[in-house]
Amino acid sequence: MQIPLDFKSDGLTLSGVLHVPDGRKPDEALPTFLVLHGFVGTKDESHAELQADMLEQMGYAAFRFDMRGCGKSEGRKGDVRCYDQVADTKNALSFIAEREEVDADKIGVIGHSFGAAVAVFTAGVDDRVACCISSCGWGDGERKFRGQHPTPEAWEKFTNILKDGRKQKEETGESLWVSRFDVVPIPEHLRNNLSPKATFEVTAETAQSMYGFRADDVVGNIAPRPLLLFHTAGDVITPMEQSLELFKRAGKNAELMIPTGTSHFPLSPEDAPRTRVLIKGWLDKFFPTPVQGRA
Repeated sequence: MQIPLDFKSDGLTLSGVLHVPDGRKPDEALPTFLVLHGFVGTKDESHAELQADMLEQMGYAAFRFDMRGCGKSEGRKGDVRCYDQVADTKNALSFIAEREEVDADKIGVIGHSFGAAVAVFTAGVDDRVACCISSCGWGDGERKFRGQHPTPEAWEKFTNILKDGRKQKEETGESLWVSRFDVVPIPEHLRNNLSPKATFEVTAETAQSMYGFRADDVVGNIAPRPLLLFHTAGDVITPMEQSLELFKRAGKNAELMIPTGTSHFPLSPEDAPRTRVLIKGWLDKFFPTPVQGRA
């Protein structure tokens, strides 16, 4: 069952969908996940929707929602800031905790890529988060960008976006707009994994926000709550070393999984069966649900 739900975050109306598994008993409150979409993505027709479907099939409630400025939510489209998304996630947690389908003491966060970084940071600063799953995420924005723009020419082009964006904002008050692929390069053959409802132009301030965002600094606070760092060995979009460094800084009950032969999108059709088995095995041990899942 999927229930459309809107909620408020810092005065903005954000759009969400609550997934409730068919096996839920009347009045049963279930372990629940907030599902965070990727870079200027959306909750719909996306990796976030695939994650929510997976969790629902495993017996969890799952609340996927559009961050401010994304999808159907209010806010300036294409202008997204990391700390705003942390605030949106915390407000989503406060909202969903009031639902009768949700066990307020067992609300986790799961995110993919950009959403994974926000998930880890939120869990590190908000102890209401009971469990965290990071899928192909990152912990240090500057180091991540250096890995994504590895040649001197590519790094100069990227840092010029940051510099030119600041200059234009100071001189005109207007944002510099650039292609999302100039900020986060994605090979052509993988772009079909992006939601058709995603945003394809972003402000320079978006890149500046990501550059200074460091989940590395707070990941150790998550312990002893369970943390899964899931990162594909063949990730050509977000460098795998990002999850390795997060794991070094994490504490008790953190686990690192690095499956091979899988792209940046581990729930794509060819990779989903294996990914589901790995994640379900971890959840059964560290964050079980009373509902017998189908996946």
